[in-house]
Amino acid sequence: MRVFVTVEEEGGFAAASRKLDISPAAVTRAIVALEELLGVKLIQRTTRNIRLTDAGHQYYEDSKAILTSLALANEAVSGANAEPHGTLTVTASVLFGRLYVMPSIIAYMQKYPKVKVIAHFVDRVTNLVEEGIDVAIRIGELPDSSLRANKVGQVRHVFCASPAYLEKHGVPQQPEDLRTHAIISANALSTKIEWRFGTAETSEKLRMEPKLIVSSNDAALAAAIGGLGITRLLSYQVKSEVERGALTLILEEFEEPPWPIHVVHREDKLGSSKVRAFIDGIVHDLRNHPNLK
Repeated sequence: MRVFVTVEEEGGFAAASRKLDISPAAVTRAIVALEELLGVKLIQRTTRNIRLTDAGHQYYEDSKAILTSLALANEAVSGANAEPHGTLTVTASVLFGRLYVMPSIIAYMQKYPKVKVIAHFVDRVTNLVEEGIDVAIRIGELPDSSLRANKVGQVRHVFCASPAYLEKHGVPQQPEDLRTHAIISANALSTKIEWRFGTAETSEKLRMEPKLIVSSNDAALAAAIGGLGITRLLSYQVKSEVERGALTLILEEFEEPPWPIHVVHREDKLGSSKVRAFIDGIVHDLRNHPNLK
């Protein structure tokens, strides 16, 4: 039953063998034996992929529930739930990690002192499997994958500049007006940028050549505050600066729909208590944060 569930969750026999640390032949024998025992076909196999039959889908759901109950019973007896320990690896973007993830990490480590935490705060998309990461906080739509995700909030892509810059150069009224302004880009990989405006039905793209290109959101924020031009950042990144009057939001009616924030992980209820405890804590913290609604 555990082999069958792992085959479905990992997307194949070879991946399941690696996850369970058994041979591919042992995985195949286990599934064949299970199908013979039940007298039904659970998995349709081709040379490239697998697909559960209708009976397989039902058996997968029932098996998950049984294995979850078994794991929880074992943990309750062994006390594994009471004292998370080991190493937990977390990732998020640089500014979001500093502002919103670190408070949850601090609270977690104070509650579970036996856990060592490694926090990778980088402005790139990490690969959880290849880089050995337990939990990631992702902003934006998620691609289809075997990873699990909890939506915890949303943010907007906003356009902003300093009041001094806008007073000197004027306030853009339409996206096209940006072509006459100094643009600050936080994408050092390209000398040209493409900003999107409007909903999916009325989406508009504007391609521009920035006057200043920097490699981090922090640097773009500082440049905009310094009056060098207009930049596009996420709402949580500029909130405090807007509130204190250092930046002014513009073109708000032309913004894209908000981007979701997810806590992404590989674990389910059968996973380690250290990971589940962190996920429970950060999901609660982010869902209740007023800046992410």
